[in-house]
Amino acid sequence: MEQLNTTETKTTLDTKKTSIYSLELHEIKDWLSNNGEKPYRAEQIYDWLYKKRISTFEDMNNLSKSLRDKLSENFQITTLKTVIKQSSSDGTIKFLFELHDGYSIETVLMRHDYGNSVCVTTQVGCRIGCTFCASTLGGLKRHLEAGEIVAQVVTVQQALDETDERVSSVVIMGIGEPFDNYDNMMSFLKIINHDKGLMIGARHITVSTSGIVPKIYQFADENMQINFAISLHAPNTELRSRLMPINRAYKLDDLMKSVRYYIDKTGRRISFEYGLFGGVNDSVEHAEELAILLKGLKCHVNLIPVNYVPERDYVRTPKDKIFAFEKTLKNRGINVTIRREQGHDIDAACGQLRAKERKEETR
Repeated sequence: MEQLNTTETKTTLDTKKTSIYSLELHEIKDWLSNNGEKPYRAEQIYDWLYKKRISTFEDMNNLSKSLRDKLSENFQITTLKTVIKQSSSDGTIKFLFELHDGYSIETVLMRHDYGNSVCVTTQVGCRIGCTFCASTLGGLKRHLEAGEIVAQVVTVQQALDETDERVSSVVIMGIGEPFDNYDNMMSFLKIINHDKGLMIGARHITVSTSGIVPKIYQFADENMQINFAISLHAPNTELRSRLMPINRAYKLDDLMKSVRYYIDKTGRRISFEYGLFGGVNDSVEHAEELAILLKGLKCHVNLIPVNYVPERDYVRTPKDKIFAFEKTLKNRGINVTIRREQGHDIDAACGQLRAKERKEETR
């Protein structure tokens, strides 16, 4: 583990300035028009931000000095201070970043045969309260701006620039509930997907929710080709309520109705994330119940052997039971895979590094 800048003072950016990473291209064009500048300059600004990946407005040397000064007076280019960088033997890298107000977030780079994927965080902490997750320790501190989410991808891409690699996919499964920060999440999606932005294809982006039902309907109506996943973790509403308090607000039956609406509206397959917790939700009977719940749906189940989190009591399901669970689903016609384990030799569980290093945030 590489510890970085831990003795430095906290970053002091002007919090009154909007992150320019938060602005979609049309919003920059509007701002330019309203400030006596040519709208076409917006594409030049996007080029500097997302293709050249500069860190100061002064570097935008094909813009006039007066425009650069206006940009500097009104916006900031969000920078994330790397506090800790953990590297796994499998190539996974986990970053603990510090924000302008001293709060910290996690971002993970995962290397696959098909390219480099970045898992981003959408909130400082989380209010959902899943009983197996380190991200909820200490509750929700605040939402991230769209620009703070974008900055995570840009920062990882800047690190990959050193080896001529690129971020090829993004998953929104880090700390926080993305649909609890819906508007900023949607701006983030549009910015990284834009062909003048980071050009990450919609089908290479996945967003996951614990099940905020009204937002699932809204997301279905967005008409985006983004991959969509539900954190399910239980085959019945009683067990899900024990594991995930959000199920008390949005019952499993209502969640499944919204899932059917999403599939019918978009025609796209949905993924269900199912964490296996030893002796809790991992029996063959649970698998059979899950198969009944998902019967006839255009879906895929991603089985996740849990990472041990010291602050939680759950243990990993033995391998033979994992395979038995998978086989049961397959025999009942459910498309299922077991997630490949990554970062096993670092603090891989979501929120785990932050919980260990920033205890004052997670009490």
